[in-house]
Amino acid sequence: MKTSDFDYCLPQELIAQSPIEPRDASRLMVLDRKTEAIEHRIFHDLADYLAAGDVLICNESRVVPARLFGRKVPTGGKVELLLLAKREETVWEVLTKGRKVRVGTRIELDRDESEAEGAEGVVGEVIGQAGEGVRLIEFEVPIEPLLDELGVVPLPPYIHEPLEEPERYQTIYARDKGSVAAPTAGLHFTLQLMKEFEARAVGFAFVTLHIGLDTFRPVRAENVEDHPMHSEYCKLSPEVAEQINRAKAEGGRIIAVGTTSVRVLETAVRLKAKVQNPKSKGDLEPGTWNLEPFSGWTDLFIYPGYQFRAVDVLITNFHQPRSTLLMLVAAFTGKELIDRAYQEAIRRGYRFYSFGDAMLIL
Repeated sequence: MKTSDFDYCLPQELIAQSPIEPRDASRLMVLDRKTEAIEHRIFHDLADYLAAGDVLICNESRVVPARLFGRKVPTGGKVELLLLAKREETVWEVLTKGRKVRVGTRIELDRDESEAEGAEGVVGEVIGQAGEGVRLIEFEVPIEPLLDELGVVPLPPYIHEPLEEPERYQTIYARDKGSVAAPTAGLHFTLQLMKEFEARAVGFAFVTLHIGLDTFRPVRAENVEDHPMHSEYCKLSPEVAEQINRAKAEGGRIIAVGTTSVRVLETAVRLKAKVQNPKSKGDLEPGTWNLEPFSGWTDLFIYPGYQFRAVDVLITNFHQPRSTLLMLVAAFTGKELIDRAYQEAIRRGYRFYSFGDAMLIL
């Protein structure tokens, strides 16, 4: 399978630069996988497609001020850092931007990119590499408590306008700090809309996946199967696992809000299958569907050919070409239907990417 199969041409003016207000006023494309019909609605119409007993699975990860600025010691060369994942108390995987950021380079952090000198005195040293463009940096002190003071929330590189309200790049239920990008399918939800769903006996359950590099980096491998997926930390609590299992047993649908929620649930299925049978490729034995809680790292890469086990319905945004996110959606929807849907979205002027419109896939 070629990565180029997931390329498409998007007019620049369709890349949303600012969020719609209110959140649930964005457009909603509805795809029916059985009939291949496409409808055009507004996100606050979502309730028309939900039923009592359904459960929406939301990623409650919160975007942290993971973008940092610094200068090399002693040369003073500017360096920009994007924290990706904490590996130890003071060691992070970091995407770096700057000249010759080699192993052994020492970087003193600035309060912001306009500082003349590294006035804060916090120093990190590059101690290794962790993939293309990614460095391992060990800081002299734990950096997490300092992020609110030293860092800024990183917006995706395709957004060029400043965000007046930083909270608009957080879901209204975000609380578990750790992502470098927002789980954008959840940005459309309002408190009023969530209350309306609950009044209709539609449930909510919250998982965590701290979003990292593969959310915004295009796949560069020529063949999809050769792409090395970046690991991300995720968590499924005992309470949520029980809630999902009960909903499934009672005939409710599991509706994943975003690709990150999909990966948490599908990772849980595969982990249980491997406990049952270490040689399993992810299939559970008949009658043993129930998920079990877990926490840890996942590098699950979903692309066409993958057999979904946990997710019945998907809510998602429109994704970048050649991205792992688009590949996951194509696997869930079917390649031909998703191609047709994207071309229809372009023709009708839908807004794309993080602050763009949404898609409901039934």
